[in-house]
Amino acid sequence: MPLYPLKFRPRFVEKIWGGRRLEHNLSKSLPTGQLIGEAWELFDFPPGVVESSKDWISAEISNGALAGRTLHSVAAEFGTALYGGVAPIGPHRQFPILIKFLDARQDLSVQVHPDESYASANPHCHLKSEAWYVLAHEPGAKIYKGLKPGTTRETFEAAIKNGSVMDHIEAIPAKVGDCHYLPSGTVHALGAGVLVAEVQTPSDTTFRVFDFNRIDDTTGQPRKLHVPEALQCINFSGQSEPSPPRSHVAGLFTTVTRLVTCPFFTLEKVRFAEGVQEPIPYDQPVVWIMLTGRAQLTVQDQPQPVELVSGDTVLLPAEMRKPMIQTMTNCVWLEVTFPQGHGLISIPS
Repeated sequence: MPLYPLKFRPRFVEKIWGGRRLEHNLSKSLPTGQLIGEAWELFDFPPGVVESSKDWISAEISNGALAGRTLHSVAAEFGTALYGGVAPIGPHRQFPILIKFLDARQDLSVQVHPDESYASANPHCHLKSEAWYVLAHEPGAKIYKGLKPGTTRETFEAAIKNGSVMDHIEAIPAKVGDCHYLPSGTVHALGAGVLVAEVQTPSDTTFRVFDFNRIDDTTGQPRKLHVPEALQCINFSGQSEPSPPRSHVAGLFTTVTRLVTCPFFTLEKVRFAEGVQEPIPYDQPVVWIMLTGRAQLTVQDQPQPVELVSGDTVLLPAEMRKPMIQTMTNCVWLEVTFPQGHGLISIPS
C-alpha cells in the first residue's frame, strides 16, 4: 500500500487550568462539560510512560485506508517508508516528536523538565525540550521563562518555601506569532489567557515547583509538587539558551521563516500564496501544523485529496508517490523536520 499524508484523532486532556478555546479558535470538537488544557495531535508513547498505561498510547489515524490504525503500528509496518533517514528513539522505537495545542485559562504551574543526564540516571523520567508558538492571547497575558539574573539554587529554594517564586522568573508579554524555545532545565510556565501550539520531544515528565496555591477539586488537596527533583534539573548557571536568530527565505509564492533549531527538531513557519500547485519536495518525514487557510494534498493512486484547514496536523511520510500541494486560499503552517542520518538522543522508555 502506498503511503499518503496522515491525519490523526486528537487526544483531549482535561486540566485544572484548561478552558474551551480549542473549540472556538481551532474548531475542535471537545468533550462536553470539560475544561480541556491539551489537545495531543501527534503522539506515540510506549507502555508505562503515560498514566501508567499497560498499552501503547499512540495517535489514531483518521483518514484514508489506514484509518483506525495507530501511528506506532503503521511505523512498525512501513519502517523507513515512513521514517526515511530519521531514527526512532529509545529501545521501543518511538516516534520522535509530540505535537500539542495548549489552552491556558489559568496560569500553568511553574515547572521544569529533565535533561539527558537526569533522565539517564532516572529511567522512569524522560528528557523534554519544547517550543511554544503563540496562536492567541488575552490582553496583558504573559509567558514565564527562565530565572532572573542572580538567582541561585539557594535563593530559589528559599523562594519556594516562602511563596515568592514568581519574583525570580522572567515574565515576557505574550505576542501572537512569537516562538519560545524551552530547552530542558528551563523554569517556565504558560501564563493565563494564552493559546499555543507546542512542539516537543515525546515526554510526559514534569516537575512542579509552584502551583499558585491551587486546590484540585477532584481531591480537595493541592497538586503534588516535585521540589527535590526540580532543583536537580533547573539550570542555575545564569546562562540561558541563546535564541537562534530568525531567518527568512522568500520565493515567488512562499516565505519560510526559521523559528527553532535544536538537536531534536527544526521548526519553521511557512506562508504559501493562494492558488499555487507545487510538488512536495521531501524525502524525510515532515509534520505540518495548519495555522490559517485551506489546502489540498494529493498523492498518485490515492482516490481522495487530503484536506487541510486551520487546526489540522498532518504527517507527511518520507515516501509518497508524486505528492502535490494545492492552496485554495492563502495558507500559513508550522513545519517540523528532524535530524537525519543518526539516532536522536535516546529517551529512556
